[in-house]
Amino acid sequence: MTAIRGAYPVLITPMTQEQEIDWGGVKNNVNYFVDQGVAGIVINGSTGEFVSLSREEKYQMVETVMKEAGGRIPVIVGTAAETTRETIEYTKQAEVHGADAALIINPFYMKPKENEIYHHFKDVSGSVNLPIMLYNNPFTSGVNMSADLMLQIGRDCENVTHIKESSGEISKVRDLARKGKGDFEVFCGAEELVMESYLVGATGWISVAGNIVPKLVTDMYNHFQKGEFEEAWSINDRILPLCAFLEGSGKYVQIVKRAMELTGQAGGPARYPRLGLSPEEDQKLKDLLASLETVKN
Repeated sequence: MTAIRGAYPVLITPMTQEQEIDWGGVKNNVNYFVDQGVAGIVINGSTGEFVSLSREEKYQMVETVMKEAGGRIPVIVGTAAETTRETIEYTKQAEVHGADAALIINPFYMKPKENEIYHHFKDVSGSVNLPIMLYNNPFTSGVNMSADLMLQIGRDCENVTHIKESSGEISKVRDLARKGKGDFEVFCGAEELVMESYLVGATGWISVAGNIVPKLVTDMYNHFQKGEFEEAWSINDRILPLCAFLEGSGKYVQIVKRAMELTGQAGGPARYPRLGLSPEEDQKLKDLLASLETVKN
């Protein structure tokens, strides 16, 4: 089994001006991240607009990315859906095509109760032989799982090997990492709490900012692992304004797509009803990118 640790950019889905998937751009971006030396990548996640993609597009994304990655880096596939049956279908498809893990948030429209969430993950875990990263994000799912629930799922579900914690509650990261040690590993999902999460036991980061500064998020994790905390904190301080912009704007998808374009990669528009950046937001992004370049040099 591939070790899943480190900073994993959660990729956008590049599109043409007609809002169709740019498959050449998908391949381009996969090779770009491989060349940048990232620990791995995530596809069909929130930043990839998975709720705006058809079943056929999600399946083709898995097939295209797995073929292009060619085993050079681990690939985590978002397989969440509103029903357990559909989640199992997506997860099985990812498994068949060689994904290294599945990233699964709870059903988000129905806002399930904790016992329903437990049985959902229990059923999915029992239907596949693929590592699963449970994903807690109350801001997008409408449900904030308790640490006790996530601990129980991680202990009872053999294939739940990781938990992505995005509630912004650092105490949850701490409790999960300490009490769940040996049962699963914890990834940070909060862009502004990465170093704090590493310090309390997280072993990775599903990173939106990693699309824009893949080398910096990779170097930050590597410095931390080597005990080079000042160097890691220095990178954290550099990228924190970008992380804050992504978290606070409500337009993280559009920001990343525009940033990819500005750095020479494939981006394009988001699917409606998501609209592009305002002139002010676009300028702020350009200023942030310019600042990062200035600091790096």
